[in-house]
Amino acid sequence: MSGPFGIRCAEKNKISLATLLTGLVSLSVALTLTILLLASYHSNKQSLFETTFALNYSAATKMSHSIDSLFQSMRAGLAYTGARLSAGDLSDTQEMRRQLEALRLGSHYFNSIAVVDETGLVRGVDPPSVGTTGLYITTEATKEALAVKKSYISKPYYSATGRLIVFMSEPLFDKDGTYRGFIGGSLYLQENNILNMMFGMHNHLNSDGSYFYVVSSNGHLLFHPDKSRIGDDINANLVVQKTLRGESGYEQVTNSQGITFLAGYSPVLENGWGVVVQSPINVVYDELNRNIRTILLYTLAPFVILMIAAIWLARRLARPFVSLADLAGRLGRGERIVLPEAKHHWNREADLLTQTITLALSDLQKQTEQLAHAAMTDSLTGLTNRRTFESIMTQWTEEQYSFALIVMDIDRFKSINDTYGHQAGDEILKHLARVVTASVGPHDICCRYGGEEFVVLLPLATAPEALTTAERIRTAFETRENPLGIPITVSSGIAHYPSHAKSADMLFQRADHALYRAKESGKNRTLVAD
Repeated sequence: MSGPFGIRCAEKNKISLATLLTGLVSLSVALTLTILLLASYHSNKQSLFETTFALNYSAATKMSHSIDSLFQSMRAGLAYTGARLSAGDLSDTQEMRRQLEALRLGSHYFNSIAVVDETGLVRGVDPPSVGTTGLYITTEATKEALAVKKSYISKPYYSATGRLIVFMSEPLFDKDGTYRGFIGGSLYLQENNILNMMFGMHNHLNSDGSYFYVVSSNGHLLFHPDKSRIGDDINANLVVQKTLRGESGYEQVTNSQGITFLAGYSPVLENGWGVVVQSPINVVYDELNRNIRTILLYTLAPFVILMIAAIWLARRLARPFVSLADLAGRLGRGERIVLPEAKHHWNREADLLTQTITLALSDLQKQTEQLAHAAMTDSLTGLTNRRTFESIMTQWTEEQYSFALIVMDIDRFKSINDTYGHQAGDEILKHLARVVTASVGPHDICCRYGGEEFVVLLPLATAPEALTTAERIRTAFETRENPLGIPITVSSGIAHYPSHAKSADMLFQRADHALYRAKESGKNRTLVAD
């Protein structure tokens, strides 16, 4: 076809420059938006996964530490009451009832407490409504506690009344070291007790579908939001298996109902239990969907502004999430991190997430440092505690490092507590700690071993040198004015490694025996091991 009409038809079949540019811009924007959405989706997904893992792991670790501390306190409460009872007459039922009632109501640790003598006879129980006083023990847990003659905690078991129970006990020994039975406390897991009170403090975890559960050392549920599941055997759960092997960490799991969770888990070292905190994976995907909708809302602007704004927005949105995910990942791997200053972000979600997680990570790191310090230090005197002392002495003996050991004990300290009260006794303990610290060298290690007993490790010192140091402490403590203003003395025993013993345990026994001889020979003196 020719002529003007043909020319006009040919022009109509061509693509105009405006249409081409519009199409290219539209295609560029569409591709940019697609890439942006994919990149943002995967970046946020990774960040949210790691953040959720880190927070759940942190929560599980905190709860395991809390349970650890609680059971140590419960064990200490039983041991303290047991010591008072074993020092007296187990047939004094009125005094026993008073002591058991004071422990149960004063601490709220146990639902019931009982004293059983070495024959298995229940000497006393509180509350009396339990009704076992005068009967012999019948459960496998109490029989095992009687047989082991040491600290004991049972696996959960059902009593004859249908209660799910955890039982723990402490042995009773008289002043001659003769075994006299045990004092034991029972926790009714499906009733009100200290554990349920503590677990109830964490109910806020349920706000987004997250929850936690606690399993016993044999893989049975001790706590679960669904109370009907308490007592269930969940050993088939892989996270539970890892926790009961003493492992801690986080991973993605699928429960028995086929729901996928992001779980953090941590063992409870004191009793072999495990804590698992988990969030449904749908929570993460819901958050991801909210982020995608937000990005799409911004991309509805004009094409050119949209393209520039979309790229800038993606980078700005990704920056805090990547930074926080990196911090959470490093903290999850056990690295010590330096938290950056929590700067405010223009995006509300990013700002809230940055501020909240920075505070959470800071709090977690502080608590970790505080727990490490508390694990090495006696809270009353500020001296090194027994655990650290035993670790140092074991290390020195394994390395065959010559040193001297002083074991000292305040004379008639019980009468001070009985006469002036435990607060006054604490002041005397702190006073002795100050005297000991001021009387030794900068490289000597001062420890509170327990109660009114203190120890000092003197590296590279001989027994005569340790005797000089111990006498300096004894004289200073006797002559220096103390908080009570009454004469108070201290007795000490000394042993030297390797001349007196070849092992840490035997060395301490030799020094402790020398202390015993010092006490027996009149107190307020220092004796060296034979």
